Amino acid sequence: MSLVCLTDFQAHAREQLSKSTRDFIEGGADDSITRDDNIAAFKRIRLRPRYLRDVSEVDTRTTIQGEEISAPICIAPTGFHCLVWPDGEMSTARAPEGLRWFQLYVHPDLQLNKQLIQRVESLGFKALVITLDTPVCGNRRHDIRNQLRRNLTLTDLQSPKKIDALTEVVAAVKGKIEVYLDGGVRTGNDVLKALALGAKCIFLGRPILWGLACKGEHGVKEVLNILTNEFHTSMALTGCRSVAEINRNLVQFSRL
Repeated sequence: MSLVCLTDFQAHAREQLSKSTRDFIEGGADDSITRDDNIAAFKRIRLRPRYLRDVSEVDTRTTIQGEEISAPICIAPTGFHCLVWPDGEMSTARAPEGLRWFQLYVHPDLQLNKQLIQRVESLGFKALVITLDTPVCGNRRHDIRNQLRRNLTLTDLQSPKKIDALTEVVAAVKGKIEVYLDGGVRTGNDVLKALALGAKCIFLGRPILWGLACKGEHGVKEVLNILTNEFHTSMALTGCRSVAEINRNLVQFSRL
C-alpha cells in the first residue's frame, strides 16, 4: 500500500507495533487534552489562497540560527526509537541532512553537564536544546497500565495549545530570538500556518516515529519529503514564492 500522507504512516505504524509501544507513542498525560487540542487547533485556522501570482518557482529554503536548511521542517527530540526499529535513533539520525542539535536535561552535577556538552560539541552538534517544561513527569496513564518506565521526552503536561500560544510567544520575544513550534503538525498546511503566525520552523515528533516504524531510515525520509512537498504546494496556493513572503495575512481563524 502506498503511504501518501502522515496519517497513512500513522495507521500503518499502528498495525506494525505492539499495543504497549502504540500506547507509548500515541499516549499523552492524563486525559490527553493537550495532545488532542494541538492537532484540533490547526484545523480551526484557515489559509487565504492568493491567485494571479507567478509561482512557477517556489523556494522552501530558510535559515535557523544563521544556517540554511532546505525547508522549515525539523526533527524533535523523542525517546526510545529502538521500540519501533532495531537500531532506533541511529536510523533516525541518518535520515535527514543538515544541522544536529542536542537535547540537554540539565543534571544537578554541573561537571557532568560540562563533560556531556564538550562531548557533543566534539561530535559536531551545533546547538543545545535545553529542556524547561518537565519539573515533574506527566501522568501517562497508558504507560502506567503497561508497566513502562516513564519517559521524559514524550511528556504531555497540560498546557495551552501550541499554535494558539505561538502568537503570544512571538509578541513577547519581540524578534530578539527565533521561535520554533513543536506539536500538532500533520500537514504542509500546518507548517505554513505556523510560519504565518511567527514560527521560524516546526519540529516533528510522533510522525518521525511512525515513519521509522514503517520503513526505518527510509520511512523517516519519506515523512520529511511528504511534508516538504505539501508545504511547497501550500506556498504556491497562497502565492508565496519564498518563505520570506509568508505572513500573518495568509491565515484567518474559524469562528466555529
